[in-house]
Amino acid sequence: MLTWNVTYHCKKGQREDFYRALCELGIRDNSRAEEGNRRYDYYFAAEAPDDLLLVESWESPALQKAHCETAIFAELQALKIRFCESVEIDRFTY
Repeated sequence: MLTWNVTYHCKKGQREDFYRALCELGIRDNSRAEEGNRRYDYYFAAEAPDDLLLVESWESPALQKAHCETAIFAELQALKIRFCESVEIDRFTY
């Protein structure tokens, strides 16, 4: 299993707009429907008002890589450019 903790460091005051855009695009629902997806959940950081955490888990690295090649993933990249200052990723394999 592969789990990624993705912390989106949003531009000041843009976290809620970024989350709303993710929801409107259907990123979570589409990702959850992909083969091998076990988890795809967003969390708001209480101590960091401009951070959004995504916890995603995949059955294998190959299936997560396939996710990164989807059209909706490409649309996510455009949203990150628009709303985020930076992105931090922690990867865990078990």
